Amino acid sequence: MDKLLILYIAGGVGMILLSIPLLNGRIPPNSWYGFRVPKTLNNPEIWYAANRYAAKRLLAAGVSLILTSVGLYNLPGITIDTYALGCLAVFAIVFGVGLIQSFMYLRGIDRG
Repeated sequence: MDKLLILYIAGGVGMILLSIPLLNGRIPPNSWYGFRVPKTLNNPEIWYAANRYAAKRLLAAGVSLILTSVGLYNLPGITIDTYALGCLAVFAIVFGVGLIQSFMYLRGIDRG
């Protein structure tokens, strides 16, 4: 289970590190990195706003993965399967909700 803990923490840190340049508006529209959909790629103003919004959700997913992996790791008697599925479930929920919120935000920008 130690290897999984390290993997989950590294994944969470990776997501946090990926979110920081997007939060700071340092990544211009591109086809490799960011919230890449036609609406963001075709309009730099929408790109920066949508990526800032989505990056906050990515940051939250990274933090939640780290906290969940450490919290469940310290839970007495937890099996490796329960640990892995618990970490996956929390991450999938937080990331999925953030993704849905990001698309809803993008839809609101389009109308406004």
